Amino acid sequence: MLELSALDPSALLPFILIGFAAQLVDGALGMAFGVICNTLLVAVMGVPPATASARVHVVEVFTTGVSGISHLIHRNIEWGLFFRLLVPGIIGGVTGAYLLSSIDGAVVKPIVLTYLILVGVWLLIRGLLYPPKIRKPKVIAPLGLVGGFLDAAGGGGWGPVVTSNLLVQGAEPRKVVGTVNSVEFFLTLAVSATFIWHLGFADIAGATLGLLIGGVIAAPMGAFMAKRFSPKLMLILVGVVLTLTSAFGLWRALI
Repeated sequence: MLELSALDPSALLPFILIGFAAQLVDGALGMAFGVICNTLLVAVMGVPPATASARVHVVEVFTTGVSGISHLIHRNIEWGLFFRLLVPGIIGGVTGAYLLSSIDGAVVKPIVLTYLILVGVWLLIRGLLYPPKIRKPKVIAPLGLVGGFLDAAGGGGWGPVVTSNLLVQGAEPRKVVGTVNSVEFFLTLAVSATFIWHLGFADIAGATLGLLIGGVIAAPMGAFMAKRFSPKLMLILVGVVLTLTSAFGLWRALI
């Protein structure tokens, strides 16, 4: 049952701000909503990791829906890439949700985070030293499968894994961000439905409601920013965000 205290504006404000900031970054750069929310909820707000992950996935159904519509309006979606990511991503996500209980995430997480740090540094260097050359990405379906699996099994990772790898392959940053964000709606919907089927449905209240309000408000702004950032600037920003968030996650995983 939803308690009135869960609707206290002063109690909701920190979570609204977290959701707003996380979705603003995610909508503009194609990654980091789950990473930022989970990190701030657990490390700063003291929310248990399992609770934080469950709430973020529920919220992402709404934020990715609004973000996807916004990217559609701003013509940031490449439909060929969209459909090549969609089915493998959903398959990987549902599989990851089913196998979550039998996987030791503590063992896999440092390896994935180390890899993401290296990718982030490479993107940063590429953005600073080389004018980006736009090329058609070749490795797409396997990337969607792995990204979807890691997103469900590891509590996040679709944006960092898929967006960063497509950028490394030379895809146009604006189209990558819009397409990856749009596919994420269907991925998150499938993953959330799988979790709800097995674990039950928790009321949307407290932190979840705050994240939802902040994320939905910020979603259209992120799509607007993605359309107007230069490819070089987007590569630099993605490199910085990916490196910092992954490094912080690795540090927490190892201590």
